[in-house]
Amino acid sequence: MDFKKCFTPADFLLPEKDFDKWAVIACDQYTSEPEYWQRVKDNVGNSPSALNCILPEVYLEEDNSRAIEKINKTMEQYRSDNVFSEVKDSFIFVERTQSDGRKRLGIVGKIDLECYDFIPGTTAAVRATEQTVLSRIPPRVEIRKNAPLELPHVMLLIDDPEDLVMGILKESSEDLDKLYDFSLMENGGDIKGYKVDKARAEQIEEALQKLAERNNGLLFCVGDGNHSLATAKKCYEQSGSELSRYAAVEVVNIHDSALEFEPIYRVVFGANPEKIIDDFVKYCGGESKSADAKTYTCVYGDKLREIRISSKEKLAVATLQNFLDEYLKGSSAEVDYIHGEESVKKLCKQKNTVGFIFDGMGKSELFAAVYQDGSLPRKTFSMGHADDKRFYIEARKIK
Repeated sequence: MDFKKCFTPADFLLPEKDFDKWAVIACDQYTSEPEYWQRVKDNVGNSPSALNCILPEVYLEEDNSRAIEKINKTMEQYRSDNVFSEVKDSFIFVERTQSDGRKRLGIVGKIDLECYDFIPGTTAAVRATEQTVLSRIPPRVEIRKNAPLELPHVMLLIDDPEDLVMGILKESSEDLDKLYDFSLMENGGDIKGYKVDKARAEQIEEALQKLAERNNGLLFCVGDGNHSLATAKKCYEQSGSELSRYAAVEVVNIHDSALEFEPIYRVVFGANPEKIIDDFVKYCGGESKSADAKTYTCVYGDKLREIRISSKEKLAVATLQNFLDEYLKGSSAEVDYIHGEESVKKLCKQKNTVGFIFDGMGKSELFAAVYQDGSLPRKTFSMGHADDKRFYIEARKIK
């Protein structure tokens, strides 16, 4: 199979100026912290910004029609006001210096959605890493289906221990045309972007072909933004247009030393903390002293309670998620998926709120797990801290 067509250069739109006001973090971050997004809004002010082209999930409602209409009009206005300059038929090489000082490398291009499938057991070259919640797709389709532009926060992972792909670029970025170089807001670190010339773009495609052949046809695992990519796939199936056939993404090597896998913790709102902890223990057959028992730190108010549980699932998150899926059926309690222990502890100061902190999955386990099992429980892991998530910078026409 020719895997070179799975990930290709694209025509990108970049803001003409004020990148620091334009770039904002992925919409699925800080979903329980509206104060974060208020700070972003205050920072942006009246400047053109990606903030005005996305719908942060903290603001999602049952009826988002007015917000979506405003977003689409803003995108059109930005195009007519010449807010953008265009970078034609190119990959963009990204050097992201994270808040911890480490440098993470990526390549922004477009993925052919014919090469992607989120159904477990697929043999597609691009596969979901986690269970796709089908109910989450329609609201996102409403946001994307009439949008004239897309702004990507999807990150795809490659299993490239020899650094065949990024090695083409990382030693020679000084030879590339620099497109941007600025500091990201809200402790996001610094970022540089370079236009990749055609010769090196062809080398990248050749290297990806080799990786796909070596990994039995599995080229990319979705690291971040699986539901956004699934949404793009649905919109393509509905419209069938050539522009909608593709989705912009950033590709990152899972072996990048700056890329860390962080657990995504669970916080349950509207529940009696002691009761839900006791019910979890009972669901799992009681506490365990076994050496391979999974440990959970339960947080509520100013209290910490540690429990140890044995279960058939390999991952601690799978055991907990299976319990929550059953426990919350018909309940008024709600669960949110939270990055970072401090965020969990802060949220759990609220009454009738309990958080579960546990060990996560090692990143070296990911490709083997996806190849063998198809997908992991939803919200199993996060790549790095919340502040290190992808920021919206590049835009691409989809209509």
